[in-house]
Amino acid sequence: MASLSCIPLLLFVSLLMCSLVACNFNQHFDITWGDGRAKILNNGELLTLSLDKASGSGFQSKNEYLFGKIDMQLKLVPGNSAGTVTAYYLSSQGPTHDEIDFEFLGNLSGDPYILHTNVFSQGKGNREQQFYLWFDPTADFHTYSILWNPQRIIFSVDGTPIREFKNSESIGDSYPKDQPMRIYSSLWNADDWATRGGLVKTDWTHAPFIAPYRNFNANACVWSSGASSCSSSSNDNAWLQEELDSTSQERLQWVQNNYMIYNYCTDLKRFPQGLPPECSAA
Repeated sequence: MASLSCIPLLLFVSLLMCSLVACNFNQHFDITWGDGRAKILNNGELLTLSLDKASGSGFQSKNEYLFGKIDMQLKLVPGNSAGTVTAYYLSSQGPTHDEIDFEFLGNLSGDPYILHTNVFSQGKGNREQQFYLWFDPTADFHTYSILWNPQRIIFSVDGTPIREFKNSESIGDSYPKDQPMRIYSSLWNADDWATRGGLVKTDWTHAPFIAPYRNFNANACVWSSGASSCSSSSNDNAWLQEELDSTSQERLQWVQNNYMIYNYCTDLKRFPQGLPPECSAA
């Protein structure tokens, strides 16, 4: 058994390996629900979630993280996926939980998926931005990434940033920086709201609905026994200070100008008493 002094080093080596090659699902995740509908295949290189009328399925990471750069490749449910939601997110637990969300809202055949993003801090969410994608996310695997450091959260798709949520504590807003979070993912039925506000229901004749995952990578700080595996002096943790360069800012603007379909920071009807403070700082 490793001594306690060795544990942070072992965690760091494990994370370094994950940052160099795709992590093994058997090593880093537990299937948590679905009664056999979720499967880890190909010696841990592939994970599939399945949804039928009886149940969906889901998994979670073995580790908790306090800041990280997380990549996952997904191929979304093809065809008529109306009513289904594929969720991939970071979350802590409890009534004042923090959460960073990717949710993929299914649609009728030929209609685009909606990529729904949200950030919760100390139990408060209501920070939704929604997007169409500039490709068919059911035809092949694509990489969905979360960069979470003390200054900002950046959502990216295939390396293109689609959203940046900055730490605005200086103007009175809360920011997720104190609660370690696990990675979660699930495929479930949400036809009471997911597609056109619940008007379009899930067509169970197309079940089972299946979403495969591969190439999980984590360059992240594991939180264990009240301590982080990261050292602030390490050059391997440059992502802890990472920000968007000018090229990335241009790509972000391109996505938001052409593919954003909802932004809470422009929804004056929803916030008649005034927009949230971080909107003025954006």
